[in-house]
Amino acid sequence: MTRWMRRFAAVWTAFAVLLTMLAVRLLDPGDVLADMRLKVFDYYQRFQPRSYEPADVRIVDLDDETIERIGQWPWPRILVAKLAAALIDAGAAAVAFDIVFSEPDRTSPRRVIELWPQAPELEPLKAAASSLPDHDELLAELIGEAQNVVTGFLLTGGKPGRAPAIKGNFALAGDDPSPLLTRHPGAVTNLPIIEQRAAGNGSFNFTPDKDGIVRRLPLVMCLAREDGSCQFYPSLAAESLRVAQGARTNIIKASGAHRETGFGINTGINNIRIGRIAVPTDPKGQIWLHFTRETARRYVPAWRILAGDFDPALIEGNIVFVGTSAAGLKDVRPSPIHPTMAGVEAHANAVEQILLAHHLQRPDWADGVELLFILVLGGLIVGLLAVAGAGWSAGLTAAAIFSAGAASWYAYTSLHFLLDPVTPSATVLAVYVAGTLLNYIRTEGERAQVRGAFAQYLSPALLDQLARDPSRLALGGETRNMTFLFCDVRGFTTISELFKANPQGLTRLMNRFLTPLTDVIMARQGTIDKYIGDCIMAFWNAPLDDPDHPKHACASALAMLEAIKTLNLDLEAEAKAENRPFFAINVGIGINSGKVVVGNMGSTQRFDYSVLGDAVNLASRLEGQSKTYGVDVILGEATRSAVNDSFAMIELDLIAVKGKEEAVRIYALLGDESLKRDRQFRSFAAAHAEMLSLYRGQIWAEAKAFIADLRRTMPGLSGLYALYSERIAAHEKEPPGANWDGAFRATSK
Repeated sequence: MTRWMRRFAAVWTAFAVLLTMLAVRLLDPGDVLADMRLKVFDYYQRFQPRSYEPADVRIVDLDDETIERIGQWPWPRILVAKLAAALIDAGAAAVAFDIVFSEPDRTSPRRVIELWPQAPELEPLKAAASSLPDHDELLAELIGEAQNVVTGFLLTGGKPGRAPAIKGNFALAGDDPSPLLTRHPGAVTNLPIIEQRAAGNGSFNFTPDKDGIVRRLPLVMCLAREDGSCQFYPSLAAESLRVAQGARTNIIKASGAHRETGFGINTGINNIRIGRIAVPTDPKGQIWLHFTRETARRYVPAWRILAGDFDPALIEGNIVFVGTSAAGLKDVRPSPIHPTMAGVEAHANAVEQILLAHHLQRPDWADGVELLFILVLGGLIVGLLAVAGAGWSAGLTAAAIFSAGAASWYAYTSLHFLLDPVTPSATVLAVYVAGTLLNYIRTEGERAQVRGAFAQYLSPALLDQLARDPSRLALGGETRNMTFLFCDVRGFTTISELFKANPQGLTRLMNRFLTPLTDVIMARQGTIDKYIGDCIMAFWNAPLDDPDHPKHACASALAMLEAIKTLNLDLEAEAKAENRPFFAINVGIGINSGKVVVGNMGSTQRFDYSVLGDAVNLASRLEGQSKTYGVDVILGEATRSAVNDSFAMIELDLIAVKGKEEAVRIYALLGDESLKRDRQFRSFAAAHAEMLSLYRGQIWAEAKAFIADLRRTMPGLSGLYALYSERIAAHEKEPPGANWDGAFRATSK
């Protein structure tokens, strides 16, 4: 697929995502995006809440101190009447109770004498007490005389009961908003004697969102009638405003009303006029609450009112809500800026906003603006993906997200509008991601193919490093102290002859041989440099640092020998099962350490990650000498010095390999640390060292005696001691001379 075809597919994917997001925004199903939108609006209020301004609204608070001073709630209604009288006398414009008086006062005299025992001597006292005024009647009488007291009730989802009293009228202009309102079949109401005398009666219901947070307060509520119609009731906040103004009617202005356009659709309520004040609302008749931080200036403790210890100017001309912030009375609600806000504070905030004409609102044109933003910016990103690719589109996406957030914040702080930054941002981001993800997945697939191909030649560590830093794919190298391992199959020509008529079988055999040995090397931080027929070349301490590279190389050599033993057992069993000859695979391994140059070697057209240096050549020569000395693994002197305490080794010889004049000491690697600590091995190693000393001292007879004992002690090294026996025989015939250093000059690789 060409680059333009891939881009075309990405553009169509992005366009499909744009259409999907537009559909989601149009339907607005109240999903995760809607929840996130509300959370963003909450953060706005936390960062910049409404500044408190006096607005002739007070809360008389039944706080914890009042409860402690006066006594537990509920109080005798005569005490409630005393509180209301004090507020009325102080000149309150309206007194609204965020409390429902649904049951008779148990402290009224008539209620109390019902609990007295039947005794003749108490009858005169009962008669006197029954003539005393009822507390509920006293409160009702006070409320009736004041003509500015508003009672509260609660609409519920319970069974239908007595409907709350209607005090003010509702006039409807435009479409009927009933279908949009939440219907409540039941209500918890005040005692009729109290409710009938009140000037107003309003619901103190809230409509919290799914997370339980109170963000909006309804000004109009619906009580479902038996015939299915809707009886409108005002909220406590709306009713207190009506009573304070002396108004009789609330006017609901909905779509279809004069100067209100609904395009033939019932879009709900636009505003509600309460007396002289028109309040903009959402389609359900709710207002967004713009909370202030908690402020003591709004509150007057109820105990001060009852004690007369307050300034009447705090009450005069104010709409006064009587409610509670006491924790024990549990009238608390979570708000955007406070997890335990007193419920009465929401009513007070609502009335303050209305009186100050401070309307936090989501205007009816907000949805259209947001949809236009999504369409224009999403379309531009789709277009840029088509003509300019992911780079320019990423810049436009970032700019669009920033613009959506900045515009939303400005609208909130300067205009008191709530515009959604979440859905437009999520849409443009989704469009961009969808448009680029397809290309990304395809590109990653191509990279995985490349990595899979090169993983057959390079170590995972090198592949990861090259993926992180492609600049390393350049000619050049660095000097490092490294360890090298060469491994070659002995008698490979004989093995090849067995597969003369089956070259594919030889290939499969070599794969079975090379695979486990490669795994062993890579598991110990080694890098496979190359395969040369039946030979493996590996190194350590490049491209990644490995401070224990000599030890890892030696451990790999021993593990390779164990892997070959396992492979030979499998091959022998297969040969017997197929009734064909079996030839065991044996290897020689050479290991050496030293400074070399490692890096990308070759030409500008083709290069490999490899090494150059004398230490590499010596490792290759040592592998060739393993057959000569009859041992599996030969170490150079630098490697032996680095791992002397960790492995069982003996010195083999002082040798000048072919192509070199300088002689070096070489060692046979025989086992790990456990063998090195073995007492018999230590005795053998000491005897072997003594044999070498006698040999180099030209004490031939004693050296031959030691060799005879060593051959019996370590039959696996018979080839080594046969070599020394041949050398001694030759030296006895032709002595090497007094200046002989004991070194052997190799004539073959």
